[in-house]
Amino acid sequence: MTGSHKDKSITRRRAIAVTGGTVAAGGLAVAGYQSAFADETTSTTDADATASASSSSGTCVLMSSVTEGPYYLDGALVRKDITEGKSGVPLTLRITVQDTTDSCNPVAGAAVEIWHCDAWGYYSGYTTANPGGSAPAESEDGSTANDLTYLRGYQVANANGVVKFETIVPGWYTPRTCHIHVKVHTGGEKEDGTYEGGTVNYTGQLFFDDDIAETIFALEPYSQHSGSYTTLDNDMVYDGGGASSGLLTLTPVHKKDPSKGYKGFITLGIDPDAESTGAGSGGGGTPPSDAPTGTPPSDAPSDSASPSASASS
Repeated sequence: MTGSHKDKSITRRRAIAVTGGTVAAGGLAVAGYQSAFADETTSTTDADATASASSSSGTCVLMSSVTEGPYYLDGALVRKDITEGKSGVPLTLRITVQDTTDSCNPVAGAAVEIWHCDAWGYYSGYTTANPGGSAPAESEDGSTANDLTYLRGYQVANANGVVKFETIVPGWYTPRTCHIHVKVHTGGEKEDGTYEGGTVNYTGQLFFDDDIAETIFALEPYSQHSGSYTTLDNDMVYDGGGASSGLLTLTPVHKKDPSKGYKGFITLGIDPDAESTGAGSGGGGTPPSDAPTGTPPSDAPSDSASPSASASS
């Protein structure tokens, strides 16, 4: 069963009891980024505590790896702001990495990598892949994004095991629900603007409550992608386990003006001695046969090219 962002009768999924999150409507576009990310007056300690507390149901739980999906690319850039001008509802994402084999201690220095589609369902590097339904061409969004790098990036965890990304809420593509891909690496190092070597300890996906997705997909620019999207209950990867299965805790930046965006929190419990192949459960569709490989181009946007990338994590 699928849902449509134009169908207000969509079955609502209540995740508050599972994640402690607040469900609210989404907002719009690049203009909202300043408000969405203007929380830097909060100390790192307070932010880390909030992230852990908000995703308590995922604390000290070993997360099960799932498929990395068909849209992965090597060589993502180390940077906090991964938007590259892509329009959408702003999302500040805080991820805490914990070692489930060692009293849930933080995994300082873990490299967290995320990637996801844009508001119309396109992935950088795979822009010829049809997202399903009816969507404008990826090039019509008017952004300055590099087609091989937008909405992809690494951050290295601080002493509290926390990383923070600035991005947008993803759109959808057939046959998947709204989601973000994530990998946790350890043992490597930053080199030439990316992260090299080490071991992938966890491969997973992060998910959004159906109520929030329904509201966001009715907004511009998401609403230009018409058709049916898959709800959590019918997704091929999400298994219904709440935060321990990747369901994000989400709070609006401004309760009275949710168009300013969301803050998302989750704790990932990993085994730093384990290795994940990315061949876990679930699927994700088939990319174009001419999909690119290798590292991003030398002129790809980096932290130094992003005005907000220098903000504290």
